[in-house]
Amino acid sequence: MLKDGHIHTPYCPHGSQDHFQQYIERAISLGYKEITFTEHAPLPRNFKDPAPAEDSGMKYAVLEQYLKDLEMLKTQYSSDLLINIGLEVDYIEGYEDQTIDFLNEYGSLLDDSILSVHFLQKNDEWFCLDYSPEVFGTMIDKYGSLSALYDHYFQTVLKSIVTDLGPFKPKRIGHITLVKKFQKKFPLEDYDYLTVQKILQEMKAGGFEMDYNGAGLFKPFCKESYPPKWIADEADSLGIPLVYGSDAHQAEDLGQGRQDLFG
Repeated sequence: MLKDGHIHTPYCPHGSQDHFQQYIERAISLGYKEITFTEHAPLPRNFKDPAPAEDSGMKYAVLEQYLKDLEMLKTQYSSDLLINIGLEVDYIEGYEDQTIDFLNEYGSLLDDSILSVHFLQKNDEWFCLDYSPEVFGTMIDKYGSLSALYDHYFQTVLKSIVTDLGPFKPKRIGHITLVKKFQKKFPLEDYDYLTVQKILQEMKAGGFEMDYNGAGLFKPFCKESYPPKWIADEADSLGIPLVYGSDAHQAEDLGQGRQDLFG
């Protein structure tokens, strides 16, 4: 059954204004039977968005309307498409308690969600690692090397998996190699595969799914899925479910890369 488990919406501050119906009609036209809308959840109230445009997540003021819109659309399209209400929740080290509080408040209203790492801290300064090549270059300077930045990213992904975030913790781990978004501009010959193996082992032990994300194939400095095929193959061999995600931020992005990932 065709499913897209990672789709953004008009509520995304850094996405398009395409309406929910445009995404839904596009999914139906492509033969999808199930989709999950996973808009970026509001960030913790006491966390300052480090993205230069401060556009990483939904505002709390619109979250209730987002949920109401999707409840209505689930019913409207129930005979054509299974629509899941979800969020892409950020794991932000040091803000676990706030994340638990958020999930305890809203988790029961969600069908299916993603847990992702976008933000890293170095010397009391926070960065949005996938914002731009320029920000990523600054991060390399702050970390002292590209290798050190990769190590910190993968260790943070590992922490997101093993940390107890309560009963409503998302069951799918988002784009686990997002740190490679700018790899064509900042190539790294080798990175710590042992940590990647540990990530897979903990995903298996915790019963998590993997977001097998096609968006990276279309990023000019990446040209690779998140994660690359060899990691996806290892995850599959361990019995970790691979859930295709277009990571669409506009309706026409639905289905991007799926053929490359699954043939």
